[in-house]
Amino acid sequence: MAGGKTTAADLGAYLCFEDEAGQGLRPPKGRTWAPVGARPVVTVRGRGSGRINMAGVVAFRDGERPHLFYKLHVYHGRKGEPKTFSWSDYRDLIVATHQQLGAPLVWCWDNLNVHLDGRLAAFAAEHADWLRLVQLPAYAPELNPAEGVWSLLRRCLANFAVTDLSGLARIIKRKLKRIQYRPHLLTGCLTQTGLTLDTPTKP
Repeated sequence: MAGGKTTAADLGAYLCFEDEAGQGLRPPKGRTWAPVGARPVVTVRGRGSGRINMAGVVAFRDGERPHLFYKLHVYHGRKGEPKTFSWSDYRDLIVATHQQLGAPLVWCWDNLNVHLDGRLAAFAAEHADWLRLVQLPAYAPELNPAEGVWSLLRRCLANFAVTDLSGLARIIKRKLKRIQYRPHLLTGCLTQTGLTLDTPTKP
């Protein structure tokens, strides 16, 4: 207990931070490489329709390696096609994370409209034995370690040019998998927020 409140450590839970990002066919801005004196030129499609939406969650528990899980949504720009994740996609991400970790979750995210969907609140209430939803302060992305994951990903994508969304999805999956297997990068994302894993002092 801390200040009379139950903490993630009290529950034996993972502290999970979820966030979203998107990437189109145009490479993100960032440092790239080229021979000295030769300006790099990257050719991309003029229209550049469609994008890959990404929902990612980083999970921390004191004394254990951090974890990264993610879900992709491909938007082709077609009429009537869902542009991004639905409430059920987020529910499925929560369930998959719980199954992978085999432990309770304290799930922290921002005030995106779909995060506030009543069906997600009902789902959390139904599974209160292992799930607690926590809303982060509004306009405070600096408190979310998942933002650091997107920063790492953008650096990796700066030197890639793709011609279609399936190629972009393959690259994103490959780069996110590399981050998954480098727990020190995820720890660094937490450190950058200034947050720490507070383990209650034993009496």
